[in-house]
Amino acid sequence: MSIVTWMAVMGNALDVRAKDADSDWNQWRGPTRDSVIRNQPFPESIAHNDLVVDWKVRLEPSYSSPVIVGDRVFTTETLDKKQESVKAFNRRTGELLWQQTWDGSMKVPFFAASNGSWIRSTPAYSDNRLYVGGMRDVLKCLNTDDGSIVWSIDFPEMWETKLPSFGFVSSPLVEGDHVYVQAGAAVVKINKSDGQIVWKSMEDKGGMMDSAFSSPILADIHGMRQLVVQTREDLAGLDLSTGSVLWQIEVPSFRGMNILTPTIQNNSIFTSSYKNKSWLYEIQKHDPNQTWSAKESWVGRSPAYMSSPVLIDNHLYVHLQSQRLVCIDWSTGETRWTSERSFGKYWSMIAQGDKILALDQNGTLYLVLADPEKLILLQERKVSDEDTWAHLAISGNQIFIRELNGLIAMSFDPNKKFAHSIEPKSIE
Repeated sequence: MSIVTWMAVMGNALDVRAKDADSDWNQWRGPTRDSVIRNQPFPESIAHNDLVVDWKVRLEPSYSSPVIVGDRVFTTETLDKKQESVKAFNRRTGELLWQQTWDGSMKVPFFAASNGSWIRSTPAYSDNRLYVGGMRDVLKCLNTDDGSIVWSIDFPEMWETKLPSFGFVSSPLVEGDHVYVQAGAAVVKINKSDGQIVWKSMEDKGGMMDSAFSSPILADIHGMRQLVVQTREDLAGLDLSTGSVLWQIEVPSFRGMNILTPTIQNNSIFTSSYKNKSWLYEIQKHDPNQTWSAKESWVGRSPAYMSSPVLIDNHLYVHLQSQRLVCIDWSTGETRWTSERSFGKYWSMIAQGDKILALDQNGTLYLVLADPEKLILLQERKVSDEDTWAHLAISGNQIFIRELNGLIAMSFDPNKKFAHSIEPKSIE
């Protein structure tokens, strides 16, 4: 089959899959916010003939993950260090469909300037709306048909809160009729249709030491749906209706560097902080007064930094502050293995079954076999000569990579299977 014919077949397959909402990558870390995909294709090989570049566009810098919904892909950028922008592209052709721009850039502190002052928060999509966090603590709701602004909230202006020193970093979360953000020196629930504030909880001082890095996540804990948030100091569960704190526990940190998104299974939560340790916290509900508490189940010696882990068959696969990979037993906290090899400063991972697709900050893509006995790199391939800090995204039979100054769309044949050697294979 020629590459032209193959691309036509893949285009038709994509047309079908794009209509399936289960394949949308609609927010930070995907549809279930845990970087685990279940009912859609997954690449079996990342070799050049098996994972093909569809198109590539040049953009201004951003750290936001691409958002893919239906036949469109959305991405952010910072323009000339003065403005922020959202662009919508046709996911099959790379054609620019619309662009929305506003004034809103800022400089991060000098000691973090080497990583740039670009927009960081990943937008969230719901019902023809895109919710975008701008660096100056502004949340904008865009109509995804044409990019027009439906409503906008400037938190520092509304509440006279301090501008977050590192910008609006936490990514919005949409559930039902509401959007949840860690912004405005608080955790906030907002009516997604008109931007009206429903409640504000866990207020802090904002600015340098309090504005959140981690992104909120929803969980069913002891049968109750709740919002789990990690602030610069604490891990907590909030009542969705009222915003009241159900339970709360301090997460030891170095200068509040609690960054990764917590991982939740059953009634327990894993997290880790920079220059510190890793923890599993058990959330308890006490009868008959229905009070809640959190207690430490185990503490591990391996500190993560910015990269959120994936959980597969009761084992956590974590990229560490040391730039090595580690496998941790969820139940006991035992370190099953630590890689001898070090990688880049950041790894974004997407898992399905026993496979992990990982994008290194240095522009290398990896296909990993999730094995609790040892690290098994099935394939690796250089896909960008730029930094790739933004989280990897996948939708249908396409993978999207947001390099620092561009967006790359790649596609694979979802029906093609491969038998891999467990020896790592580099693909030049």
